[in-house]
Amino acid sequence: MEIEGAVALVTGGANGLGLAIAKHLHARGARIAVLDRDESALALLPPDFDRQAIDVTDPALVGRAVATVMARLGQIDVLVNNAGVISSEPFVNVLRPAELMHNYDRFRRAIVDNLDSVFIVTAAVVEQMVLSRSPGVVVNISSISANGNEGQTAYSAAKAGVNALTVTWAKELGRWGIRCNAVAPGFIETDSTRQALSDETIKHVTSKTPLRRLGEADEVAQAVCAVVQNDFLNGVILDVDGGLTL
Repeated sequence: MEIEGAVALVTGGANGLGLAIAKHLHARGARIAVLDRDESALALLPPDFDRQAIDVTDPALVGRAVATVMARLGQIDVLVNNAGVISSEPFVNVLRPAELMHNYDRFRRAIVDNLDSVFIVTAAVVEQMVLSRSPGVVVNISSISANGNEGQTAYSAAKAGVNALTVTWAKELGRWGIRCNAVAPGFIETDSTRQALSDETIKHVTSKTPLRRLGEADEVAQAVCAVVQNDFLNGVILDVDGGLTL
């Protein structure tokens, strides 16, 4: 799909990785719509970005938001499911004997934020693509944690689910000219990474990465553009991790 002139909807696009993706698509000529719950960050977006403050885990709100984007911009050609929250918690924490096992409510919250949101937004957008008989591209932002990352039970489960959705939808939606792929970043230099991981952990990860550094948000954005533009990529989980998972 040609990016120039396309309408791209980016969830969680007001900050960090999502903002880098939105700006990169915009620089390639796309019209951008952003859904994010951070109202203060939304206010700082470029003036020609369409924006809505919304919780993408609420199906009713998402349905109305997608309808609003369609009314304002006329179509949605590209969906980037970026919204999510890094969740780190050991399954067994011997340092917290009063709450030894992983908290179930926090597990559920991580699943809702990182997996349910992808289902909810994609269902609303794909419905519009199918009804309007328009081809489209869905790009899910996954993670190499989908392979199973120690200390990230909930996050790993959610991202593994995102990969499964990606492959399933690639098989189902191709008949309507809708492709679905995922980009799975490794450890990227963002505020959320710094907040979720200690300096010691980041140093360890860097030492295990063949390129000996964290990735840059723009490098993930470039990967998103690549899977949007290549019309024969479908059902691909593209790792962008500096070789960490080799």
